[in-house]
Amino acid sequence: MGKISQGILGGFSGKVGTVIGGSWKGIDYMRSVAASVSNPRTPAQMDQRTRFATAISFLQPLTSFIRVGFKNYAVKMSAFNAAMAYTLRNAILGDYPDYFINYADALVSRGSLPGALNATAASTVPGQVNFTWEDNSGDGAALATDQVLLVLYNPLKKQAVTVIGGSTRSAGSQVVTVPSAFASDELNCYIAFQNENLSEVSNSTYLGEVVVS
Repeated sequence: MGKISQGILGGFSGKVGTVIGGSWKGIDYMRSVAASVSNPRTPAQMDQRTRFATAISFLQPLTSFIRVGFKNYAVKMSAFNAAMAYTLRNAILGDYPDYFINYADALVSRGSLPGALNATAASTVPGQVNFTWEDNSGDGAALATDQVLLVLYNPLKKQAVTVIGGSTRSAGSQVVTVPSAFASDELNCYIAFQNENLSEVSNSTYLGEVVVS
């Protein structure tokens, strides 16, 4: 049975006949009860599920980071769903069932703040990855106090190391220690920035694969 929360003209929660009502992020919604599907495994459905699974396998280890990186796109959806939508549109290659992530086209952060200039990632010390970049403070809204955001994604283990609010833009470098289990693995590395008051982020830049020493 449905419950009217704001009078006859307001939204309602629950089920009335074939209509379900509710509220999400303060937005009242109504939807029809899903019809039963006689064949839930049609080629189109399987294709879509496989694409979704591919995107989720990449983004799920980055969930906490994505909440920061895509927060400005969390409009009537979660930051994770915004990242999912971007990944599905722009960063999946291959044919069913062999879809894969095109890491160079993926974004783990999306925003208008100026990004990293001439950034690199390398591993010359066992268990460490060294990120470097040039200080481009004064380029648009870029400030010396902006904080670095880093992702090191291990596709073999489907795990990631992330840094949120690391070194400042003016510092020009950050060393990240990775788990010993990552030794000799290839890590896909990304860099971005957030401003000091945490209101803006930059697009992430893909720095390529780094083999952990």
